[in-house]
Amino acid sequence: MKNVCLYIFIIFILGSCKKTEYTVTQIEGKQIEISDSIKTNETFENLLKPYREHIEGQLSEVLAHNVRDMKRTDGALNSSIGNMMADATMELANPIFKQRSQKNINIVLLNFGGIRSTMGAGDVNRKTAFEIMPFENEVTVLELTPKGIQEMLDYLVSENVAHPVSGIDVQLHSNNKIKSVTIQGAPLDTTINYFVATSDYLRNGGDRMYFFEEAVSETPLDYKLRNLFIDYFIKKDTIDFMPDERFVKIN
Repeated sequence: MKNVCLYIFIIFILGSCKKTEYTVTQIEGKQIEISDSIKTNETFENLLKPYREHIEGQLSEVLAHNVRDMKRTDGALNSSIGNMMADATMELANPIFKQRSQKNINIVLLNFGGIRSTMGAGDVNRKTAFEIMPFENEVTVLELTPKGIQEMLDYLVSENVAHPVSGIDVQLHSNNKIKSVTIQGAPLDTTINYFVATSDYLRNGGDRMYFFEEAVSETPLDYKLRNLFIDYFIKKDTIDFMPDERFVKIN
């Protein structure tokens, strides 16, 4: 009987407790500056050291030699580094696309804003690829109709910057009207579709390239642009690019 009474008493007490509700009335914070004044944790430092040295060794391994300084602003409508990036994409992505689709890439179009660093003359390593392409962008190939190709051309003319291109040659009059367009050495055919390699970022409308959203087919290559550039450096040994005549204005 005593135990029963105790049990009833406990139930009574628990049942009578009200749930306490709390409300946030103030939030405080402070900035902790990361500087050399913070002491190194020797345990973590010793743990991370072999991994850091391994990664730094891989990133600094010399893969090729760059003949001259290259930057995205050394040409008006095409640039040395942009031409390298576009041509590298054409050369290494096309065999993959052809194996998967039995077709060829006709055009490569990347974006001026995606070039995030210059390439200095001298040694080229994996770190170089991370510097010029720090994003996780991957190559995808889109099939554009004649309407889509015309919208792409209109975009390139209106932008008036050196978006990297390969496989296509465009000449403009001094008034920015198109004088001629050739694709893979042949005049533009306004009755057929063309295959354009680009990045998944641009495919989704990045840099206002909305014409890619109208593609009639897409073939993702599962190939990061950064990895493609690393493979290109290894393959080529010597990098030698300058602005050329692939996209120019004729006075």
